[in-house]
Amino acid sequence: MWLMRKEYLLNQYEAPIAHAMKEYAGDGALAFHTPGHKQGLGAHRLLRELITEEGLRQEVSLMEELDDLHEPEGCIKAAEALAAELWGAEDTMFVINGTTGAIHAMLAGTLSPGDEVLIPRNAHRSIIGGVILAGAVPVYIQPEVDRRLGIAMGLSLSAVQGAIADHPGARALVAVYPTYYGFCCDLRAIAEAVHEAGMLLLVDEAHGAHLRFSQELPLQAIELGADVAAQSTHKLLGSMTQTSMLHIGSSRVDRSRLRQAAGLLQSTSPNQLLLASLDIARLQMAEEGRERMAEAVRLSRFLRAEVNKITGLYSPGRESCHTGIDSGAVCLDDTKVTVNLDGLAVDGPEAELILRHQYKIQCELSDARSLLFIISMADNEAVVKRLLAALKDMAARHLSAGGRPEGYEAAEAMGDMPRPVQRMNPRDAFFAAVRPVPLEEAAGAVSAETVAFYPPGVPLLCPGEEITAEIISYIRRYQALGMRLSGPADGRLATIRVIQS
Repeated sequence: MWLMRKEYLLNQYEAPIAHAMKEYAGDGALAFHTPGHKQGLGAHRLLRELITEEGLRQEVSLMEELDDLHEPEGCIKAAEALAAELWGAEDTMFVINGTTGAIHAMLAGTLSPGDEVLIPRNAHRSIIGGVILAGAVPVYIQPEVDRRLGIAMGLSLSAVQGAIADHPGARALVAVYPTYYGFCCDLRAIAEAVHEAGMLLLVDEAHGAHLRFSQELPLQAIELGADVAAQSTHKLLGSMTQTSMLHIGSSRVDRSRLRQAAGLLQSTSPNQLLLASLDIARLQMAEEGRERMAEAVRLSRFLRAEVNKITGLYSPGRESCHTGIDSGAVCLDDTKVTVNLDGLAVDGPEAELILRHQYKIQCELSDARSLLFIISMADNEAVVKRLLAALKDMAARHLSAGGRPEGYEAAEAMGDMPRPVQRMNPRDAFFAAVRPVPLEEAAGAVSAETVAFYPPGVPLLCPGEEITAEIISYIRRYQALGMRLSGPADGRLATIRVIQS
């Protein structure tokens, strides 16, 4: 028998998937298999410009040497084991349809139809999608809000304890840690409370894949008691967009069921380049992660301190974090630099456009009052100083004379979103008969779709929730500020789909 599985000795300074791909491409086997470009031979000129010749030669999958993402026994199994070791997890699964896919697998692999699950209201819309897939019943918890910044923080311990007392039969709590803005709740205390109640702690840690590599940053979720954590390896580390990892932190969950859920939700023909990028990102962090993250933290703190010297701007730091049972933020990921614009005569979306087109700088997101900048392990002092110079110049040109941008007063903070009432289970609403109605005529109807401003992707409405006049007014005010809607079939929300009565 010619075909056999290769045994891999685990070594953090090797990349098993990348090595296997290179070996296959160099073996000279004549390709009578997918993909149709046949290792680049039939690739269009533009595709060859987009991907290197070597990359196209290695863009194959499902060969014996290249393993199977759904039943890994070779290089993928070794790469996942190395990732688990580096991140301190009991087990790790590679995901190639984003952290949305990882979150869907996390929820479908731990929840059953009818299970109650506690969810922060500022959760990403992917969590609502996972709830629909699992057939679970969401119980929403209001996060704490920083009124000065207009930013929703994490869940407080007291809010979690209250939800547990009201819903003692809930199966799990989903936490967002860190938030998009980098603020971290007291996850260790929350984990203890959840586990004492016999519940699971599932964590959307999309923005925390880098935390493991700096002692100056908050601990990652697995180290604080999370049973499962979904991380976007691509967001702050060096893998390709759409790649994530699902880390298992305890024996409270069924690993085989989680892998089965991931198998249901991922392609049976995974892109090997994406898998290799996860493997290589892990290798990079093993080789130089701590050094690179130390520099990212240094640059972030420098940027924040310098921004706070600019008239009209404010960048919140650890002074916005507080200990105690009612705190939604006990620590901060320094690499997320929020710049509040209250002292300028421009709002967030307008400032984003100014930076993009006048200074050739693109922020991560804008909201009504702030811009968010991510400092990653790829940045250096020169690029941070260029950003700083642009912020100084923009602030000087748009300093407020005491007033605020038109429409600013009417736009509440994202943390102060209206709180809709749930009338139907999201899964039932998703599969119900629907009809479109003009948004202005939808008050009192039950939404059949998710409505969120993106970024950050926090749902304003979820399937099964009642539409109110307050929500309609809120949507229109934020649209007027230039915020982009995500989720509804009609992206401008001239109409909204509602449940047929």
